[in-house]
Formats: sequence, C-alpha cells, structure tokens
Amino acid sequence: MFKTHLSALALAGGLLISSYPSGAGTFSEDFSGDPAARGWQVFGDTNLFHWDATNNHLAVTWDSSQPNSYFHRPLGTILTRSDDFSLAFDLRLDDIVSGNESNKTGGLEIALGFLNHATATSTNFMRGAFGSAPSLVEFDYFPAGYYDFGGSIFDVAATTTPTFISTNSFHFAPTVFAPYTFELPTNRVVHVAMTYTASNQTLITILTTNGALLFQPPNVVLTDTNSSGFNASDDFRVDTFSISSYSSAGDDFDSVLGHGVVDNFVVTTPPPPVTNLTGEFTNNIWQVQFISRTNWLYTFERTVDFSAWTNVSATFSGNATNLFLQDTNPPPDKAFYRVHAERP
Repeated sequence: MFKTHLSALALAGGLLISSYPSGAGTFSEDFSGDPAARGWQVFGDTNLFHWDATNNHLAVTWDSSQPNSYFHRPLGTILTRSDDFSLAFDLRLDDIVSGNESNKTGGLEIALGFLNHATATSTNFMRGAFGSAPSLVEFDYFPAGYYDFGGSIFDVAATTTPTFISTNSFHFAPTVFAPYTFELPTNRVVHVAMTYTASNQTLITILTTNGALLFQPPNVVLTDTNSSGFNASDDFRVDTFSISSYSSAGDDFDSVLGHGVVDNFVVTTPPPPVTNLTGEFTNNIWQVQFISRTNWLYTFERTVDFSAWTNVSATFSGNATNLFLQDTNPPPDKAFYRVHAERP
C-alpha cells in the first residue's frame, strides 16, 4: 500500500496545499552536490557508499559479507508492470571478484535498480535465497566464479542481465541466463540504459561505452512460459531506486566483492498518483480536486488531531483526469484532510 502525504489541509478556513508537479516523474543525479540534500539515504552499512565531492560521483563497495545495504531514493510513486519507466546511469567497475567468502566461490550479483523499500529492508529479505527477495526490477552483474561439487569443478561465466522478480518471489524473468553471458570491463565507464514499455511488457537494455555499443542483452518480455516465468497474474510493486549491495545470507555458494563508481542517473516514471491538487469550500463542504491516474484507488480521509484518520468518502478508481472528493459531513470545528492513494 502506498499513501500519499501530499494532502490538502483546512484549518479555520485557511488552506495549505502540497502536491507533486504534473507530468512524468523524472529525476537526475550527477552528484555535483551533496546527495543527502536531494533525498538520498543509506540503509545498512554506510561505509559501502561514499560521495566523492571532488570528482562528483558516488564510490561504491559491493560486499556480500556485509548486511543488505542500499544507497536509495524514493520514487514518489509505485511502479508495476502496467507502467512505463526508464533508467540510465554510468558505471565504472574498478575491480570485482567472487569467492571473497569462505566456500562461496560462485558469483553473487551487484545491482542497481528498483525495489520495494518495506520488503527489501525486512530481516527476512535474502537476495541469494530463492523465494526470499520479492518485487525487484534491477540491472544485475554476476562476476565469474566456480562451484566445487565433491572435487568436480564447474566454471560459471560472468553474466550481465536485467531482472524482474514478482511480489510472491517465486516468478522471475529472464528464466534462462545463457544469452546474458557477458563480462563487464573494468576501469572503463559503461553507460547502461533500460527502458520498459507496458504496452508490450518489454524491457530493452543497452550498454555502451564512449557512445559505441558494448552489449545488448536479449529483451526481457514478461510473458515467459517457463516454469519460473512471469504469467498474467504476476506483478511487482517497487517504490524506491537503489544502488544495492546484497548480503550472501541464505546463499551457501555465492559471494562478491567489488569496487567502482556510479554517476549520471536519470530515472523516468509516470506522474505521481496525485497531481495538481487544489481544495475549497463549496456550500460549507470541503472538497478537493486533483488529476488522478488509472490503476490507482483513491479515498478522502479526515483527522481532527492527527492521532487517527477516518475515511470520509467511498473509494474511487482513478480516471486519468480530474477527480473530486468531498467530506459531506464535516465536524463543526477544525479538520485536516488528505488523499489516500493505493495500488489495487
């Protein structure tokens, strides 16, 4: 559930309104200023992320021996498979290896992309354990490694792939990784561009360096028919952009230690669920109007002291145009209002 806190509040006839601007939600980050002042936060080990104010980039350590750690920023909305979105960034790996943890010789992924903040920060979220990492849309890179099964050595090539994981954690795409075998170069800036189009359920990923094509993995289409592929009832719910260093907890075979820098992020999402919010009294009834979005549900809520919120309207489906919500039975004294937006 996602509650908007861009509420219209009325107090003794006064009005305070806060709302996101209209249009697509696009943010960019070149790290020319302190990222903390632009909404970035750290969850987990703060030592894995360092803003380099001299070179204007973010230095990152991906270390699976540490707890799940994220350098993250909220999107201000929730993305699902019915939304168009895109992500672009620059990545320069200085070094990366598997096997940095005892007996974990396979490669664990480093990741940049979208996650669900509540689930990804829970104690039972384990990226390397099947079924324990719900709602992810990310760019993953697995360094080369090997597995030793009773003295039989199986080499595993480096893999570069976008990844979807459903809200139930059991379905993912792609389901076959062989076409995504590709080793990222070190000490070279790689520009990654990912574009998802909801109308055809397709994610296109292109890697370039100095403007020249470096690698284009196969498109990922959310209609996989393999046993673990997405089906019509599967979805994801992501609300946060993150540079992610995953712990190897729950994974007995894989690990990773890498260092590098990231820069020049551009993230584009649909507009937030509530835009152009305004409010007024009409015949002594407090009413708000705003531009809604399809595939969202809206309820008008009221409080008199902020200790609890009460629904004062039915729940309405968004219509991609102006939506009006009213409190037809307001209290005699002051009241505060907000719009509750939720993905069904």
